[in-house]
Amino acid sequence: MSSKAKQSQKLLLFRLFGSRLFGIGTLKIREILPFQRLTKLPHSHHAVIGTATFRGSAVPVIDMSAAVGYPALTREEQAKASIIVTDIQRQEIGFLVRSVQQIIETDWKSVMPPPKALGANAFITGLLDVDGDIIQLLDVELLLAKVYPESLDAQTVALTDVQSETLKSLNILLVDDSQVARKQLSDVLDSKDISYHVTANGDEALQVLLREHELGHPIDILVSDIEMPGLDGYELTFDIRDNASLKQPYIILHTSLNSEMSLSYANQVGANEALTKFDADELLQAMLRGAAQAG
Repeated sequence: MSSKAKQSQKLLLFRLFGSRLFGIGTLKIREILPFQRLTKLPHSHHAVIGTATFRGSAVPVIDMSAAVGYPALTREEQAKASIIVTDIQRQEIGFLVRSVQQIIETDWKSVMPPPKALGANAFITGLLDVDGDIIQLLDVELLLAKVYPESLDAQTVALTDVQSETLKSLNILLVDDSQVARKQLSDVLDSKDISYHVTANGDEALQVLLREHELGHPIDILVSDIEMPGLDGYELTFDIRDNASLKQPYIILHTSLNSEMSLSYANQVGANEALTKFDADELLQAMLRGAAQAG
């Protein structure tokens, strides 16, 4: 490869409560709608305020303010609000926000990891300084896990003894900035007693790769998110493929994005596979393909 992998990221900025700005990647967004009359959903989470009609389908709408702990929008505020229809983890979800501001272009190198002091329940995956305003990038996976806790239930996957032993023999590295995604990945491997390393960002993952290589047991399979602060999954893949001294792992880019463009770019930078989150069986089958190549 002759040039540094770099893909600019567009972010939609919006407000939930007060003047604070939040952001979400535009690759996750299908459409922005004005508020419309919603159909109530009985026995749903308090933040799920109903369903909207989007291209002939009923899409659940979550009051994002209420979901992250701010006051819910009043009826008067809802009338002036917008619904951001997203495509995340194989499902369409609408998020009600107080106001949509603008779309900006940046890259993940500019995004800072959130301070550890925010704790495990902060709905933030990164911070971005834009002309003195601090933009908070929302962890939509954590938000959805809070609203739909059943989505975190461990998926049962059947493996033969040979397949299990094959995966146990590999040196596996998982990297994702979302604590929910890390838990989902870890639960799948823990359920099969398969050991692994896990990190929260691409910079840490690269250090693990280099360390394990120097210790003589290089990483065989890397499962990485794409959108991460600092070194994103594309750049991590590029850096690995560009390092001729490294034993090359089988790289699976694992993302909440359903965009064909993002998956196509994953192949361009050298990933072996690109999967949309989250299907445990699909992920393990991809790892087994990587094991066959490693062997």
